[in-house]
Amino acid sequence: MMKNLKFTATLFSTFLALGLSAFGDDAKQLPDPDGKPADMSKPVQVYILLGQSNMLGFGKITGGEGSLEHAVKENGLYPYLIDDAGNWTERKDVRNVRVMGSGTGGAKHFNNEWMAIGKGKIGPEISIGHHVGQATDAPVMILKSCIGNRALGWDLLPPGSEGFEFTDSKGKTWIHPGYKGSPEKWEKGTEPKKITWYAGMQYDGDIARAKSVLAELEKYYPDAKEYEVAGFFWWQGDRDSRSAALSSRYEKNLVHLIRQLREEFDAPNANFVTASLGQTEKGATDGGGKILDAMLAVDGASGKYPEFKGNVASVYTHPLSKGGSSGGHYSGNAETYMNVGDAMGRAMVELLKTGK
Repeated sequence: MMKNLKFTATLFSTFLALGLSAFGDDAKQLPDPDGKPADMSKPVQVYILLGQSNMLGFGKITGGEGSLEHAVKENGLYPYLIDDAGNWTERKDVRNVRVMGSGTGGAKHFNNEWMAIGKGKIGPEISIGHHVGQATDAPVMILKSCIGNRALGWDLLPPGSEGFEFTDSKGKTWIHPGYKGSPEKWEKGTEPKKITWYAGMQYDGDIARAKSVLAELEKYYPDAKEYEVAGFFWWQGDRDSRSAALSSRYEKNLVHLIRQLREEFDAPNANFVTASLGQTEKGATDGGGKILDAMLAVDGASGKYPEFKGNVASVYTHPLSKGGSSGGHYSGNAETYMNVGDAMGRAMVELLKTGK
């Protein structure tokens, strides 16, 4: 299903190691979409985007400097997004679908159209969609199911996750529950008082909403008859970085998340790409540093988890960020969202090539 890519694995590896997105001449080799539909005789290749608010997307489309319009039409970046007449391009082989809800509540439907620049704000899905769409002959669906301000160690905790104890800087020991436990934490030796929210409630909702889309495939991808989940994209960690307990547990939770998602969607060979928090530099020892270290550890190239070799990749985003922090949505700078999406998309394409 791979098309003839116009960038080499060697060049990509160099850029990824540096934490850089290959803009300039190389980016221009990603062509404008040709407007042709995909080969509908093949199953739709579904990529599920999960995380919290920055995966949701806060990049400005209009509004001067820092907007996507300024980056493309004034600075000449991401040339595949506009045609010769200066109009936004559209991919007829990539479907852009987004659903959202709090916890296990109902789904709000925000997107169900071909991949193009619309109104409002963007996330990394734009660059991701163009890269995997260009690399794949089969139809592609970018399926985003997430909401903001959620922690992997609490709201997004996958089924099967175990509880743990954590002693804070004041010497108090806290109990953090496993999947479906409640409340978020309680002091050891005291009786926990359950609340209506439970560990993993957002995970359950996000996954259920994604599955509801796939259960009505033709409604979201016209003329599609079957699909396969080809990969997952994960951009998250801000909420966990603010907790010494949750950041210390992030690697264990991330490993379990990857395994659980593959089981959840009956997709044992689905690739997984994660991206770090833009404000965190390598060597940081705070919560953000622990999140980054966890992501680098699960990368298949690290060797720590042999099962992830060739199917899990981590993107270091600090050099890609145009400023601001994950908590402030990178000041809405569209280039940050495009750059991160570009690097994540390229990482996924490399995993696709490895597993071919």
